[in-house]
Amino acid sequence: MRIAVIDKEKCHSEKCQKECIGFCPINRKGDKCVYLGEDAKSRIDEDLCIGCGICVKKCPFKAINVVNTPEQLKEAPIHRFGENQFVLFRLPFPTKNEVVGLLGPNGVGKTTTLKILSGELKPNMGTDEEADITKLIKMYRGTELQVHLEALKSGKMKAVIKPQQVDILATVKGTVAEVLEKHDERGVSKEIVKKLQLEACLDRKMSQLSGGELQRVAITIAASRKADIYYIDEPSSYLDVYQRLQVAKLIRELAKDASVMVVEHDLATLDFLADKVHVFYGVPGVYGIVSKPYGTRIGINIFLDGYIKEDNVRVRPESLDFKLAKIAVTGRKQKYLEWGDLKKKLDTFSLEIKAGYVYKGETLGIFGSNALGKTTFAKILAGELEPDKGEVSTTIRISYKPQYISTDFSGTVSELLMTVVKNPFSEDYKAKIVRPLDLDKLMDKSVSVLSGGELQRVAVAVALSRDADIYLLDEPSAYLDVEQRLAVAKTVKRICEQQECSAMVIDHDLMFLSYLSDRAMVFSGVSGRKAVAEQMELQEGFNKFLKDVDVTFRKDPQTGRPRANKPDSQKDQEQKKANKYFYAD
Repeated sequence: MRIAVIDKEKCHSEKCQKECIGFCPINRKGDKCVYLGEDAKSRIDEDLCIGCGICVKKCPFKAINVVNTPEQLKEAPIHRFGENQFVLFRLPFPTKNEVVGLLGPNGVGKTTTLKILSGELKPNMGTDEEADITKLIKMYRGTELQVHLEALKSGKMKAVIKPQQVDILATVKGTVAEVLEKHDERGVSKEIVKKLQLEACLDRKMSQLSGGELQRVAITIAASRKADIYYIDEPSSYLDVYQRLQVAKLIRELAKDASVMVVEHDLATLDFLADKVHVFYGVPGVYGIVSKPYGTRIGINIFLDGYIKEDNVRVRPESLDFKLAKIAVTGRKQKYLEWGDLKKKLDTFSLEIKAGYVYKGETLGIFGSNALGKTTFAKILAGELEPDKGEVSTTIRISYKPQYISTDFSGTVSELLMTVVKNPFSEDYKAKIVRPLDLDKLMDKSVSVLSGGELQRVAVAVALSRDADIYLLDEPSAYLDVEQRLAVAKTVKRICEQQECSAMVIDHDLMFLSYLSDRAMVFSGVSGRKAVAEQMELQEGFNKFLKDVDVTFRKDPQTGRPRANKPDSQKDQEQKKANKYFYAD
């Protein structure tokens, strides 16, 4: 099956020579394969298209995608958003009293799936006919999904969705306490507030909450409502490791009386909370396919390996592995940045940073719970804040990517990149930044309309494009899927190696940090009140941090990735007894 997708936002027929129409070999023979629709946007007849790719290459706005689905895929789609638009094949199976994880890159239909299974979106089976769930029930007759869909059709299936974009809650009127009381159908919101440490937020207005607070409020609202199935879309965004694990425990509790389906990019969190995993694959923005369910460990490893054995299809050219070379101890000769004992007080919060340094060529991973001063430290290094006590070397150039990214730039992505690099279209720059961060199709897109993941990759690109001695990145993994996170890690390491510079990375994804860090800087203390930061070797740093949050991690023998042990499991107890909270031998 050949799929042709037109990005209507990028298609501007009034600004081009209509190359897609003029160069199409089928059009030249006299047939009508590529043409303009009534909206003056390009259309492609998929039955006539031969997949030559000429229109894809000739389109000046990169608005066209033409791909072939795997040969093995000989089935009707579940839903298509319109002519020459995204197509979804297959659905995952909700399972009673289990947490089912959905894993895959952005743009392959995970959120669309949640909308279909919750009844918010009616599937059209890839046709122009009126949506009818009866056809879907017939397709899945004899499976676990049949019962779910029949209950959905009859109105007996109550579903609750925790949305991906929690910032929409900031527009809700009232205090946190008022909003939670309004949605507390199970009488459990007070208990959840305590578990997720939201007591200090109760009297504040929704518009005054931070991203992490909005995320926890959104999860509390969803978990407080009565439902047969809960759909939780990306619950770990904005949360630190401790909060992610507390949320994971809460989600597992929901599964005792209902079905739960979770979309998650943090593999350590997904490993911790899911019983089964469906792998999503395809071409982002073009089509998505859902695999059969796997056990969590097997499913995650299949996703990382990139080969779906049952479908006999490779979903990426190479496996994702965790074998990124660390800086050799003998190579630690030149200290690039040094600071003495630092102290900073902000209102009622006090931060103490013990003397430290960054070696030339290394990546320093910085981690700890939220509200312990990591961003404050970053701002001190970047010169945006002055310490109350102590000094930082200012003889080096620091390129800083802040935690929260502004979208007030009025131009396109390429115009934004031109503010830091002369020619963002040069082959050298494309090889170094554009292709690794997958920015090719964003170059002509307005910065103001970028999604969270797109904006994050552009912000990382801007930071890495500046001439600097140290690249200081605050939460660069936010909104990114697994492949994008590893792509950022590889890009950072490669630039540090090629330019003989260093990097400091603040993040909450332990897999991401373990992948790219050479040493650790750990922040500990009481969130919002008092914190101490000190440097140590990577293994020691992870061990100290995980001991504080009372979670153990082991290394997966197949992929080398960090895996969270289930609480009180035999492995968990063994590692705690040996005081090895991270990667026990």
